[in-house]
Amino acid sequence: MLGYITCEKPEMRMRDFEIYSGYYCGICKSIGHRYGQLPRMTLSYDAAFLAVLLAGLEEEQDAVKREHCIIHHIKNKTIVSNGAVDYAGDVMLILAWHKAMDDMKDEGKFSAKASLLLMKNIYKKIRGRYPHLCKKIEEQLKELTLIEKEKCPNLDMAAESFARIMEEIFNGYREKNERQQMLLRRLGYHMGKWIYLMDAYDDLEKDIEKGSYNPLVYRYAKAEKESPKDFAGRIKEQCERNLLIYCSEMEKTIDLLDIKKNKGIIENIVYMGLLRRTEKVLGKEEAENGESI
Repeated sequence: MLGYITCEKPEMRMRDFEIYSGYYCGICKSIGHRYGQLPRMTLSYDAAFLAVLLAGLEEEQDAVKREHCIIHHIKNKTIVSNGAVDYAGDVMLILAWHKAMDDMKDEGKFSAKASLLLMKNIYKKIRGRYPHLCKKIEEQLKELTLIEKEKCPNLDMAAESFARIMEEIFNGYREKNERQQMLLRRLGYHMGKWIYLMDAYDDLEKDIEKGSYNPLVYRYAKAEKESPKDFAGRIKEQCERNLLIYCSEMEKTIDLLDIKKNKGIIENIVYMGLLRRTEKVLGKEEAENGESI
């Protein structure tokens, strides 16, 4: 997950935003207590959504308290603690481990090597706790690497592996009834497709300039003399159509889930936050030209 899953703060009630932030801070605290301070740097609000959603499907009440933190050391912050918070923290560290592995293979970054050294024992511990999840993620990432090496022009095929990863992540926390599992897998799958396409469009100009693989270049046959900005503008409508379809599928799935708490937060993110984020990424070229989004 790449930081795209955020709320629409102006439309969220203050109490809901405090709880939402409490989940974020709770994940940060959970990682710090269990693995030390440095791994907390991997955290994003994507993890907060995962925790809010999974906890929202359970009857048990959250443990809520007020504490200081390293960044906000003067004012107490709301901290939410539960099993979903711990799971979301572990998921972020799993993905951070594989991101560091990918960076080291592609660019040999010193920071990636340092991260791998730091996280080696942490990943081993998490893999022991979630062997099936980690195995599935590893398998899908290998498949994604092969697809990227072959410069696959099929956008759906390129996005499939990441969609399957998200499918496993959303279904990897505790046993649930068959219907709940099916809906969570469906939500994760379409969110994975949305994230992959968002990232591809967001990085399009940078990838073209660096010569890095981007499925959109091959899917929509960028002309040799076509500028990255013109190409992004030409394919914008097609990408928007696909992204809105994924958003619609996620909204339909949320409507079917038996949400017991955090409903206002979940609906704000899925119904408004994802759409707003889509608009921001798709409107990037207008923003760079000084036009309003």
